[in-house]
Amino acid sequence: MYKLRLIPDNTNYPFMKGRIIGLAVSAFLSLVSVVLFFHPGLHYGIDFKGGIVIEARLPQAADFPALRDAIHKLDLGQAALQEFGSPQDVLIRLGRQEGDDAAAQRAADKVRAALNQSYPGAEIRRVEAVGASVSDELFKDGMIAMGLALVAMLAYIWFRFEWQFGVGAVVTLVLDVTKTVGFYVITDLQFNLVAVAAVLTIMGFSINDKVVVYDRVRENLRKYKVMPLRELIDKSINETLNRTINTSVTIFLSTIPLALFGGEAVQGFAIVLLFGIVLATSSSIFIAAPILLFLGENKLRRGTEAPTAPPQAGKSAQAGKPAKG
Repeated sequence: MYKLRLIPDNTNYPFMKGRIIGLAVSAFLSLVSVVLFFHPGLHYGIDFKGGIVIEARLPQAADFPALRDAIHKLDLGQAALQEFGSPQDVLIRLGRQEGDDAAAQRAADKVRAALNQSYPGAEIRRVEAVGASVSDELFKDGMIAMGLALVAMLAYIWFRFEWQFGVGAVVTLVLDVTKTVGFYVITDLQFNLVAVAAVLTIMGFSINDKVVVYDRVRENLRKYKVMPLRELIDKSINETLNRTINTSVTIFLSTIPLALFGGEAVQGFAIVLLFGIVLATSSSIFIAAPILLFLGENKLRRGTEAPTAPPQAGKSAQAGKPAKG
């Protein structure tokens, strides 16, 4: 029976030939992402900047000009209204309210009352109100969570492998995270608690993929004592390529429906995860492996040349006999 294979068996691709280009492109993209982080910056959701989000189902199609005027009269600052799904579904966003955290809840109650007055029978499906102090605390906690995850992964890799493996994995992980932040800026997706969960998921997937490659490199270091490190890393990547690509494609395909039909709460997470799967898979091959090669070339593998041919038994025996006088 014919089986479809994304990657053929016994591949022998010379990945390390492109190590310089891979590292240069990755460093450039990460640098651009850092610049984008400062300008124009991330589009923070209400979790991190405070504000109110109200999702409502109206009994009839929304009259947006009239609805916008009704909310403007409440004097709650700038309001953004958009159709959400059907013409009867409305999403209302309000900025951070002045005063204590209870001010956000009072503003949400005013909007709810205005909707019920303009559209009797309106159904309020979701209300999220976050005050200033709560949003600042959530942002700090989210950044601490990512920092602790990075430290924990570094400790795990350092304990399991030599230090060259740990440095290669963590540097690659940092590059992956910066590119993910740049992706958020370019796509203008909201950066909120769901975004933190997406970044942590990408970090976990990325480090798992690198552990698979690194495990094979370590096994081959013991198996092939004199193989040059560059050839050994290429061999290790090729041996794990089928597993890497098949796993990534499986997760990618299962995430596509969430990105297309998951709704606002899940859609952003799924879109970023699709990007992260491609990013993590490629960085394992073109970033983590070259870093390991540069760091370990004279430490992980001291003998770099394999013997071209084994010595002949006959000649060895003759060399051991004394010369006849």
